[in-house]
Amino acid sequence: MMSWRLDPKVENILKKGENCIGLSEDEAQTLLCLDLGSKEVYALMETANRISREQFEGKGESHFHIGVNVEPCRFNCKFCSLAENAGVFTETIEFPEEEIIGWAKMAQANNADALNIMTTGTYSLNRLIDIGRILSEEVSIPLVANTRDITHREGEELLKAGFVGAYHAIRLGEGKNTPFALEKRLRTISVFKDIGLLWMNCVEPVGPEHTVEEISYLMVLARKHRATYSGVMRRINFPGSPFEKVGMISELELARMVAVSRLVMGDVPKAHCTHEPHVASLISGANLFFPEVGSSPRDRHADTGEGRGRSLAACRQMFTEMGWDPDLPSNCFDSVTPAKTLDAAAGAKA
Repeated sequence: MMSWRLDPKVENILKKGENCIGLSEDEAQTLLCLDLGSKEVYALMETANRISREQFEGKGESHFHIGVNVEPCRFNCKFCSLAENAGVFTETIEFPEEEIIGWAKMAQANNADALNIMTTGTYSLNRLIDIGRILSEEVSIPLVANTRDITHREGEELLKAGFVGAYHAIRLGEGKNTPFALEKRLRTISVFKDIGLLWMNCVEPVGPEHTVEEISYLMVLARKHRATYSGVMRRINFPGSPFEKVGMISELELARMVAVSRLVMGDVPKAHCTHEPHVASLISGANLFFPEVGSSPRDRHADTGEGRGRSLAACRQMFTEMGWDPDLPSNCFDSVTPAKTLDAAAGAKA
């Protein structure tokens, strides 16, 4: 006769997790080491799923990614298909303004909850600011910047242009697989907090070579710095990737990590993400997807909408199949007042 009793240590961690007070690195590591076929893993996933559905009130979030440029990037992050050393892209492409506006309007018409505007590391920040101003006039959907490390002055310019948040991750292997120091990435997160940009995060890009110590550290860091959302993204190996021999984690492994991350985050997040979109994580604590067009560091197509990128319609279908409602209002931006609204209010008072 099968026993349904859980390992007592795991059971105690899950009880702590369901109270939304967050987990320690040690507790996260215990869960990250659970056998994927064990009762404990499915109890973990159920706990994360339950607290997300309660805390996020059934909302399925879609933050529409628009990669505005393609170029062989000289920063050469090893996991990125846009790296010059990768040899995937040899020409620079900047998607036309009209196409970016068209994508944004299409996203708004299909009830996307935000626009995640991504650039390569050497792309002009002034040009990104211009794009923000243009999109702020064309659509009313919240704008999130996904760009290089910035200063306080640059962050203030992003706010004035209409951006309300910024995606910025301390990547696994930072300083080893990237040319950037962890401390520099942390300073940028502090800049967001100082000036009032919401900080968006993900533990990424996870591969089989990463240890549970590395992964749990970044999960706890996201809670410590109060990310608006966090979650987990797996590394996708492009053709010729230096990680091809290492392989990739499975979607089931990703779902286990998403569940652990959700319990680590406690009551801090407004949403919990996974990437790339898949259904397993939608019953493991995730409620946020990133449909994609334009450039992507995981694709060999210049426009990932013609490659790996999932459409808004495909993400909507996954949400509805798994009992999440994509038509409810976003939980991520309810306390945000766009800079242009503040300016208008100040003018009225004057």
